[in-house]
Amino acid sequence: MAAHLRPALDAPIFTALKPLLGRLPRDRLPRHDELNALTVPEGVSGGGAPIRFVPPAASAQYEVRIFETGEVQTRPDSWHDLFNALVWLAFPRTKAVLNRHHYEQIKSRVGERLRGTVRDVLTLFDEGGIVVAAADAELSCLLREFRWKELFWKRRTEVRRSMRFYVFGHAIYEKALEPYKGVTAKALILDAAPGLLDAPIERQLAELDARAADYFSGTQALASTRNLSPLPILGIPGWEPANASEEYYDDPSQFRPRRSP
Repeated sequence: MAAHLRPALDAPIFTALKPLLGRLPRDRLPRHDELNALTVPEGVSGGGAPIRFVPPAASAQYEVRIFETGEVQTRPDSWHDLFNALVWLAFPRTKAVLNRHHYEQIKSRVGERLRGTVRDVLTLFDEGGIVVAAADAELSCLLREFRWKELFWKRRTEVRRSMRFYVFGHAIYEKALEPYKGVTAKALILDAAPGLLDAPIERQLAELDARAADYFSGTQALASTRNLSPLPILGIPGWEPANASEEYYDDPSQFRPRRSP
């Protein structure tokens, strides 16, 4: 791995991947066999094929190949592809559901030029999603209503106690290597019991993965991209050193108000 990027992997943004990153080389990107050694029995495609990470090929369409064979094409020198592979390992059930929907949409829309709303939703979350576990409904409401300063500054202590944020989208992880102002993820907000938030991270991820998979299994989740809430991730307490200052949240270019209906 590029030396100047190593410290970034220790940032809170990468919390969901840390159990996996700790089992991979720190001085280079992993080989396919090293990634495949981390696969688990529940890691299957939308079609039930065991997941394996393989070099790119020009054969079947990307999502179709995953569904039918379990082969996830992964470029050996690509951070983007590495993070996608790690998300398959961290959130296997959710990735399988997204893959199944992609496959079904591809097969049912043969010949259509536009991919449609369903695939827009799938791609938006797959590339840019974040799972938010919240034990306080008021905090969830503040997030949905874009009340950023009230949430992240005035209720800062409560956010640290009653919310957890786990990045899902591999494009967000790639951006987090060298983060810039305004990086925004699309949040799936899930109610959580307080006890879950204090559980070991492996248990948290397993439960949230199962619940996210269940959510995306329903048709309502795929009806509109607006079902996912925008979340400027550098506002999350502790995710950016500068947000230790109240004035950080006064920047409207990053913390935008909610648009009127």
